[in-house]
Amino acid sequence: MYIAQRLSDFFEKFSNNIEFAFLVIISILAFSVLYYYLIKFLLDNNSGIVVAVFGFVTVIAGGIVICNERIGGTIFLLVPSLFVVVVVALYSVELKRLIWTRKNMRLLDVKHGDGSFYDEEKIQTCITEIIKALQDMSKNDMGAIIVLSTDNVPSQILDSGIALNSDISSELIESVFFPKTPLHDGAMIISGTKIVAAGCFLPLSQDMDKIPKDLGTRHRAGIGVTETIDVVSLIVSEETGIISIARAGKITRYADAVMLKQILSKYYWQELEGIKK
Repeated sequence: MYIAQRLSDFFEKFSNNIEFAFLVIISILAFSVLYYYLIKFLLDNNSGIVVAVFGFVTVIAGGIVICNERIGGTIFLLVPSLFVVVVVALYSVELKRLIWTRKNMRLLDVKHGDGSFYDEEKIQTCITEIIKALQDMSKNDMGAIIVLSTDNVPSQILDSGIALNSDISSELIESVFFPKTPLHDGAMIISGTKIVAAGCFLPLSQDMDKIPKDLGTRHRAGIGVTETIDVVSLIVSEETGIISIARAGKITRYADAVMLKQILSKYYWQELEGIKK
């Protein structure tokens, strides 16, 4: 009966006080948007358990507010506030990557309304050439970092290297990373079917606990750029010739031709499908 009375008083105040009703509606809309994006972010990062805990705490807090008249409704604001603080603390790397990612990402040579067109044969050629270059460099123990971007690499990274804007070919990739050439220590940035730049300096990963001790600066750079930007790094070890794939701050080692084809196909076709939509 007490809860029913509290609810009855609330709806009576809501219907008789326009200012109060307006504030309630605005608050509901604002928190709905906040909850939507936070929950979506957590689900995208496989954190359903955090969403479940938050939902449970929200229900408990709502019940306490309704049942105890001495607790003001403003105390209920502590729940989303604490939720935001926890998310920022636990997912700082993922949030940095999300901030850097541009919403309107497009492949450089596949655009709407400018006469460019979807060229399946060219895409397949690019995939074949990249895989060939990686395997050749692996056999010859040539170190390399290739970043697959969607035109979302910050200008400070691109400006640290040399602009190329060249078609993709295994010969060009291998010549860039040939030992003692001017650009071999930096990273190559690929966007769509173009090699945008080479010799670029990447941010190093700061999460040393998750990186195996036998991996050096090249791998730290390849992983580090994926922590802040939504890109994929393909890394060839100069010491062992092992090919690795870094994405979202995580590294997968011993990548073979099948794995490389899968990651490259996903990179090209997923982006192309997004553009066509």
